[in-house]
Amino acid sequence: MDLDLRKLRYFVAVAEELHFGRAAERLHIAQPVLSRQIRALEDELKARLFSRDRRSTELTAAGVQLLADAGPLLAAADAARRRVARATRGLASFTVGFMPGLIVTGAVREISRRHPDLAVEVVRTTWDDQAEVILDGRVDIGYVRMPVDTRGLATRSLLTEPRVAVLPADHPCAGKSVLGIADLAGEHLLQDPDAVPEWRDIAREPAAHPQRRPAAPAFRSVEEKLESVAAGRGVVVLPLSTATYYTRADLAHVEIADIGPNRVLLAWDGSRHDPLIEEFADIAAARADTSA
Repeated sequence: MDLDLRKLRYFVAVAEELHFGRAAERLHIAQPVLSRQIRALEDELKARLFSRDRRSTELTAAGVQLLADAGPLLAAADAARRRVARATRGLASFTVGFMPGLIVTGAVREISRRHPDLAVEVVRTTWDDQAEVILDGRVDIGYVRMPVDTRGLATRSLLTEPRVAVLPADHPCAGKSVLGIADLAGEHLLQDPDAVPEWRDIAREPAAHPQRRPAAPAFRSVEEKLESVAAGRGVVVLPLSTATYYTRADLAHVEIADIGPNRVLLAWDGSRHDPLIEEFADIAAARADTSA
């Protein structure tokens, strides 16, 4: 059986909204049409994907599994469309993604020097989309910071660097040369805790900080996080290069001695075997070795 990508996109919309009406509005189709398409998909898969009653819509076990598999499938289809469109237009292009604080200029200039007819572009990524832009074809290769979901990606280790706590300049710990992760036990972490799994451990210790912790705000950029740190609303843990790149007088950063370094990888779509990607990876790795 061939999986219909259009029906799969409809399914993802309903799975994310858990409401057929909102999903239909999002897809700009009528709700009865959406319901028929989902029923057709269930018939094709011979599996019930949603459990529905008058008050709620929930994913079944089969629906949960299909939602986990749908992302990579749809991203691969989008990537193929982008590559075919570029080839149709006769454009020879290569796009590099990079996370804040990472400098890619040297490798980009070298690949441009070797291939003068190649249009090399760069795209700044975020914690939320650094893998997504690779899998959906927006970038050919990316400098990604761990932890990241590497399913569907080929990777190559590039470098490691210390992680630091970024604090308001007048914070009691701002003058320290180093601190431990336990020193942050009473702080409000202004980022996704998945980025700092060690902080999750201290946050679960009732003796360390018994009061209920507010949820981390949904910031979209490093700049937004740092504005909140400067305003005294909490702290963030960043790789040293990122903290240094965003140096400002009202902030301080202090190395955290007892957590592992941040790992930077090169990543690309694991289904692609492009000599240009391999060449760029070699260039970037050689430059990382030289600067280490």
